[in-house]
Amino acid sequence: MRPFTYDPPQDDVKIIHADEQFLIVDKPAGLLSVPGKYEHLQDCLEARIQAQFPKARIIHRLDTATSGIMVLARTPHAHRHLGLQFENRQISKTYIADIWGKPSEKAGVINLPLICDWPNRPLQKVDFKIGKPAETKWEICESNGDITRVRLNPKTGRSHQLRVHMLELGHPILGDNLYAHDDAFNAAPRMHLHANTLSFRHPDGGTHLEFKTDCPF
Repeated sequence: MRPFTYDPPQDDVKIIHADEQFLIVDKPAGLLSVPGKYEHLQDCLEARIQAQFPKARIIHRLDTATSGIMVLARTPHAHRHLGLQFENRQISKTYIADIWGKPSEKAGVINLPLICDWPNRPLQKVDFKIGKPAETKWEICESNGDITRVRLNPKTGRSHQLRVHMLELGHPILGDNLYAHDDAFNAAPRMHLHANTLSFRHPDGGTHLEFKTDCPF
């Protein structure tokens, strides 16, 4: 496992949308979603947002190395409502990733159950006996030599799901310090995984909403 030093970016977190029920933010790569156990891991997205919106609460997470769109609840009602949408898989998410090589197909679906590789945590692994169901739809956006850009649509939200599923496809995500081989890891200065869109029903009234952030790589 490659060494890791937590050195989060110091730029302000961009707020894309704010209303009385929730916030939509654009998390930068390198910033934790929630605080870690140790003092040097207390700087995180949730803490930075709560400095401006004290009642804001995390509903879901992105990996530290992943950038992109997140929703935070501002009220207990919104937290319950949005949390249930995540739990019932009623929220749609798409990601953009650059992967090493080019898949033989233009699109596909990966169904591989995942579980924590406990002796090697935080690594996750495929386990057909006790792994939890995990499904990812993918499609190629464009390909250029050794690098292919794909759009990923996870139907489940397992830890490291997209990273492991791309690895199992034979095409690890560029810059992934946990799962990429050396060529793929060294091909990018950061992990090329970005949460691009998020759609859900508004906690008040149920209106369907979709939010999008630009891919920074």
